[in-house]
Amino acid sequence: MRDWGARQWATATAGTALTLLVLGLSAVLIPNGVFAREIDPTWWSYPVWAATAVLSGLLLATYIRPVPEGSEGPGGRRGLGGSLLAWFAIGCPVCNKIVLLALGSSGAMAWFAPVQPLLAAAGLVLLTVALRARLRANASCPLPAAARP
Repeated sequence: MRDWGARQWATATAGTALTLLVLGLSAVLIPNGVFAREIDPTWWSYPVWAATAVLSGLLLATYIRPVPEGSEGPGGRRGLGGSLLAWFAIGCPVCNKIVLLALGSSGAMAWFAPVQPLLAAAGLVLLTVALRARLRANASCPLPAAARP
């Protein structure tokens, strides 16, 4: 990341802001009139939300610099999986239609709500692993000086 230029940092900033908006609005960590939340957010939802946004923004910025042709690059699916797990973790347990269909409202509170911190941790670990893999791949295959933006 020391070698990143203005384009990478601008992408990281925009990606972080976009992730904050999308996750914050859909999980109703940002109050809005489109989505509703039945249960107040937990204290750890806000730090997980912020960390997910920062890691997602940094991960997005790694895609500005190409990786070897013919590969999606390391970390692609892990990053998506990490963001998805974090979204499940910070969301309302009884507002999630998938969880309600699978467990019902009492099951969502009894079984899903206690697992949400584990989902948050797993999501952040996946995002960190994906970011590390992308940064290592970019460092091991740097662009020639003439091709850099």
